[in-house]
Formats: sequence, C-alpha cells, structure tokens
Amino acid sequence: MRNPMVAGNWKMHKTGEEAREFLSAVKESVKGETVEAVLCAPFTALPPLREALGRSHASIKLGAQNMHWEEKGAYTGEISPLMLQELEVDYVILGHSERRAYFHETDAEIEKKVFSAFAHGLTPILCVGETLAEREKGETEQVISRQLQGLKNFPKEKISSLVIAYEPVWAIGTGKTASAEEAARVIGWIRRQIFTLVSEEVSREVRILYGGSVNAENIDQFMAEEEIDGALVGGASLKPESFVKMVEIAGRRKGR
Repeated sequence: MRNPMVAGNWKMHKTGEEAREFLSAVKESVKGETVEAVLCAPFTALPPLREALGRSHASIKLGAQNMHWEEKGAYTGEISPLMLQELEVDYVILGHSERRAYFHETDAEIEKKVFSAFAHGLTPILCVGETLAEREKGETEQVISRQLQGLKNFPKEKISSLVIAYEPVWAIGTGKTASAEEAARVIGWIRRQIFTLVSEEVSREVRILYGGSVNAENIDQFMAEEEIDGALVGGASLKPESFVKMVEIAGRRKGR
C-alpha cells in the first residue's frame, strides 16, 4: 500500500528561528499520524530543523526545494547533493514549476538532478504540470508526457521510491484549483504513463501527489480520490494549525 504524504513547500519563507517555532508547534500534533509529513524548507532553515527534530521523530521528514546535480564545482549559489546528505535531508523537490518558469530549468537538467538525487540516497519529489495556455490548447497530456520521459533512463530499482507531484501551473498561488475529479483523472493518466515507461509494478508503488492551491478547507475532496496519494502544499503549509489540520484530514482519508 502507498503511504500517504503531505509535503509543505515553504518556498522563500521562514528564517531558521521561525522554522524552529513552527516545528515546536506541530511536532507533537502529527506524531503517530499514519501520514508522512514533510517540511521542504529554505536551505538556511534546514540545519536548525534537523537539530530540533533529530532522528527520533519518524512522522516528520525534511525536504530541500532544489539542488544541483554535481557534487561540487564552480556553481555559485548552488547546493550540492553532498551538502543535503550532510544535513540528513530525506526529500528534495525537483522540477517545480517556479524553477522551470523563473529559472528556465529544462527537462534535461531536471532529469540530471533526479538521477543525482537517487545516486546520493535522496528521494526526489518530481513536479510535473501544464500552464494555463497549454491546458486551453488541450496539451496537458502532451506536456506531462514530455516531462516524464526521463523515467525510462533512471535506475528501475529506484523509481518505485520516487514521489511525483502533479501541479497544474495555472492553479499555483492563484486561488484556483483543479476539481478533485480532474486532478484524479490526470494523476491516473500519469500512473498509466509510468506503467508504459517503467512497469506495472512500479506504477502501483509510486506515490503521486496533487499540488495547486491546496489548503485545509479543500484537501479532503482531493484525499477522497483513490488515485491521489497526498498533497504538495504551498502557502497553506506556512501556518502550524493549517498544516496539522491537513495532515489529520489526510490521515483520516488515507490512513492505513
């Protein structure tokens, strides 16, 4: 059975001290939940979070928001997989729509990052999704198919641990969301693509999240869909009470 996940993507929010305060407010509330709660924090907030969390709190995992594919080199401002390893980071978001749009990351670059994450014991959260213009042209499946092509090049024994987040770009930070039925339809289609590119077994094991203006008020409708294994949450993950509520709702819907 696929373990459900609620991952908070804090983006460029929270100092180290603010991150500590957040963790202090939520860690007892999510302890024992059957949902995997992940905090994807800015790089500067990861060390204080790891220090405060230790390795004993199995219900909360740490994630980075990006990384370079090289271990070291003349890449000013970048973070390497070795640096994330040292921080004992569990997950790393790769291919987020903001990285693709604002920093012009290509599918080829994202593929190298995913391969590097696997090679260094980090679990990628690979983001895929279409823009509003692509959606209106009926190109959703075409765009996501292109974004998933790298799967056939990854080590097959690693792919089952991959987490995919379907995040329609037009629904991120806009207050708009895909309907639960539409999100489930696309996620089901993604799973069938994994079947084709990799194997039936892997397609059953890969967790696929929905991301796009998910919050404590609407997460229940998404978690009610069998195909959706959790959520990648932006702004609504910044408030402790909201994050805890989303984890609790996901646990009621998806808890094993």
